[in-house]
Amino acid sequence: MPQTQAICVVIAARNASSTIERAVASALAEPETAEVVVVDDGSTDATSAAAQAADDGSGRLRILRFEKNRGPAAARNAAIACSSSPFIAILDADDFFLPGRFGRLLSENEWDFVADNIAFIEESRVTGTPPTIPAFHPQPRLIDLQSFIEGNISRRGTRRGEIGFLKPVMRRAFLESNGLRYREDLRLGEDYELYARALARGARYRLIHACGYCAVVRGDSLSGRHRTEDLRRLYEADRAILADSSLSREAIAVIRRHARHIRGKYELRRFLDIKNGSGPFAAIRYALVNPAALPAITGGILADKTERFRRPVGIGTAGHIDSSGPRYLLSAVPVSAQR
Repeated sequence: MPQTQAICVVIAARNASSTIERAVASALAEPETAEVVVVDDGSTDATSAAAQAADDGSGRLRILRFEKNRGPAAARNAAIACSSSPFIAILDADDFFLPGRFGRLLSENEWDFVADNIAFIEESRVTGTPPTIPAFHPQPRLIDLQSFIEGNISRRGTRRGEIGFLKPVMRRAFLESNGLRYREDLRLGEDYELYARALARGARYRLIHACGYCAVVRGDSLSGRHRTEDLRRLYEADRAILADSSLSREAIAVIRRHARHIRGKYELRRFLDIKNGSGPFAAIRYALVNPAALPAITGGILADKTERFRRPVGIGTAGHIDSSGPRYLLSAVPVSAQR
């Protein structure tokens, strides 16, 4: 497997002038990076100029600009279309790679998608030098469609840990041969939807627990906000995946579970939107006219009222959180602990 100049890093950015330079620099620092394509998705700040400031003179950085905001899926598709590297990696404009990430991922065998662990770091703890992350035992494994979908059904009282957040390196040949691109009508769960369709078509998705991706936790992050309409579209995307006649009965069952999970979130948000916009009586009338939505609405309201009585359980090293440092998407065992 090629170890140098093999990967196109795609960065969709909107109003990211304060973070994009760090993201671009981390991508260019990886020797396996052949291209970095930044798509300025209708920013109203100096995102493009900040990205350009990170250029290292190697000729690997390219910046595209949308005059109007079209969403991360459209931005990523545009970057993929104008690139040619055999592998594609997604980097959010808030985030950055740790040194040596791509070397570890490309050393794995037999994959169409390969992902590593994510460290979540509070913005206040990010400094000018890369954070110290323990060396974790990689524990490589393949995940199938069922386990991937299961890993994207969040549970109340638990910190968000959906494996749809993972940022795999993707083999372009698999995307091309299966006609796979991001669904541009999605602004929530566009990564999840692409990976689910790829797995449904037989993708080998390899996962290692070593950590090479840092996600910066910011209160104003665009990825942390979504509209009620975004939930409806994600639910409809699940329904579209179910139309694949090649799915197993087990896969159909778990996708339906995820669809119900998202539909429940949508119904609760829709109820609250009506309550806030038209008052409680209009919201109650909506619930009574849509009895199928009642369990999600009543369950969601009850869970919200009792949230403060539950202590969230997080995901961290070996399943624990260190409040003084990062938390990790995947439970992992430090290499030193195995000696």
